[in-house]
Amino acid sequence: MSDQTTAGDAAVENDGKLGFELASPEALLVSRRADMVVVPGAEGDFGVLPGHAPFISEVRPGVIDIYSGDKIDERIFVASGFAEVNEQGCTVLSGEAYPLDDLDKADVDERRSDAVDQLANADNDEERATAEAEIALCDAMLVALA
Repeated sequence: MSDQTTAGDAAVENDGKLGFELASPEALLVSRRADMVVVPGAEGDFGVLPGHAPFISEVRPGVIDIYSGDKIDERIFVASGFAEVNEQGCTVLSGEAYPLDDLDKADVDERRSDAVDQLANADNDEERATAEAEIALCDAMLVALA
């Protein structure tokens, strides 16, 4: 067995933890074992424990909390994506994800301001929709940072 643990390896480990992976199109961002993971689902936050029933959910902008014991030891902001949960663990696929500690309020404020300017200068529905989506994403980041 390799040194890198994947969500699929969790059942083999049999240590009472679940496998958790967070991947973007470019890279595997997180691959680790955890006692619990809380994911911002489209219909509300959901917690995943070892042996969870299988399901798939859309992920809304928000923070994934990764627990060791009863304490959160890692927090990651995700812009959107999909989560697959099964007996072995949880895998989240997201196009944009940042460790919460890496987000800077001033940078997010500037990013939001740029999006507001883009919305004001939008020439068509596509440009308006893109700017509105960026504003909503920045608002979710600001909530996560509060």
